[in-house]
Amino acid sequence: MNQLERLKKYTTVVVDSGDIECIARYRPQDATTNPTLILKSVLSKKYDFIINEAIQYAKKMGGSQSNQLQNASDMVSVRFGKEILKYIPGYISTEIDARLSFNTDQCVQKAIKLINLYKEQDIDTSRVLIKLAATWECIQAAYKLKKLGILCNLTLLFSFAQARACADFDVFLISPFVGRIYDWYQKNNTDHSYCSASDPGVLAVKKIFFYYKKYMYKTIIMGASFRNVEQILELSGCDRITISPDLLNLLENKTCDFNKKLDIKKISTVSFKPTPISESEFRFLHNQDAMAVEKLSEGIRQFSHDQIELENFLLSVF
Repeated sequence: MNQLERLKKYTTVVVDSGDIECIARYRPQDATTNPTLILKSVLSKKYDFIINEAIQYAKKMGGSQSNQLQNASDMVSVRFGKEILKYIPGYISTEIDARLSFNTDQCVQKAIKLINLYKEQDIDTSRVLIKLAATWECIQAAYKLKKLGILCNLTLLFSFAQARACADFDVFLISPFVGRIYDWYQKNNTDHSYCSASDPGVLAVKKIFFYYKKYMYKTIIMGASFRNVEQILELSGCDRITISPDLLNLLENKTCDFNKKLDIKKISTVSFKPTPISESEFRFLHNQDAMAVEKLSEGIRQFSHDQIELENFLLSVF
């Protein structure tokens, strides 16, 4: 049994990729995408049929050039999601425009639009998760969307305050970014080296895992953004783990044995939950974590940049 096969005994494995061929190969339970992964796939020219369909749809809908560009971009995300769903039995996570990350109402409107586009493609929308950055505004959007039957994946999660707020507002799933947390500490603590057990990203997910399970929150924890196999194995037993194709390949080609690291059966639960975090408390506690503030801002900027790059590409082929 290789490491990937063993990992699947402990954890639901998800593929983090916009490459449909890769997802078809690994056949994971779920798959996640983001603007960076979609842009990479679009620029590879392997999926020009999706681009052509999206542009035809946008032209049919009409309106200003800006509206057509937005419609084409949204359809690209949905069409990638539709193709990916052919190869997985579970959820596809589709991310909304990161430029909306500080506007609750606009996030809700965009999410509803994407879900309606999936419906037009005859997709069972109970298999679609809307990805939002874990800002206070997006957490509120996720809360409102769940009341409408739309489930969300809160991404770019770095601080414990973000995790607490997501649990308090009954978010369906969170994606703490292990690798990016690790990157920050490596950059800012150059005289210190981390083993997998002391890795700051790994420890952040473990803290969330034990907190959620102790208080019996239903929010699913999906570790994301890994830099090496050791980080993944150290979180075996996490609800879900989303893994890039290169690390999936490494896991598939190694047979070294390992034990389950996170075991819910070993956690004592309590019947009450802590007082829900307030907006002011959330903002203060998140602001106290320099790493989280920097990485959340950086992530939103990166995804916004790649969204703009995707729109510029679409504009060039309209």
